[in-house]
Amino acid sequence: MIMRPGQQQLLLPLNPVFMWVSLFVALLINMVPLGRIAWMPDLLALVIVFWGVHQPMRVSIGTAFMFGLAMDVQQSAMLGQHALSYTTLGFFAITIHRRLLWYPVLSQALQVLPLFALSHFLELSIRIIGGGVFPGWAVLLAPLIEAALWPLASALLLAPQRRTPEPDANRPL
Repeated sequence: MIMRPGQQQLLLPLNPVFMWVSLFVALLINMVPLGRIAWMPDLLALVIVFWGVHQPMRVSIGTAFMFGLAMDVQQSAMLGQHALSYTTLGFFAITIHRRLLWYPVLSQALQVLPLFALSHFLELSIRIIGGGVFPGWAVLLAPLIEAALWPLASALLLAPQRRTPEPDANRPL
């Protein structure tokens, strides 16, 4: 591809099937019964924020709400605990998507860290208000791990869009 130094590569259009498959795979990974590990990152939240930033017209707040309800039902959590958390994540991801894409991936990871921390704070608050127990201070590691996974998620989820298009003599780009 012809690009000036320092410019980002132009991405190919997103295949919506790939986006939905990645969301459902993240949902299935979250549903794996690993016990109650407090520091376990919420991969579905990471993928919802990622697609909320990169495809805000396709992954909306309603999509985040529906995936949140699915997580609530699967984990037998208080109904609305994950739904509120994911809806908040979806809203803030859509809100900051224009600003966030101007930064390199590592800076993006630092800027989505407060979103993940807010998400876990909301889930923990609802759980404690509902009579649950505090899972321990290891819960503070989950947002840090999710922010650390942001560059990996960016590389994996944007890989199909970064493939080189078929060369065309009439279109050099």
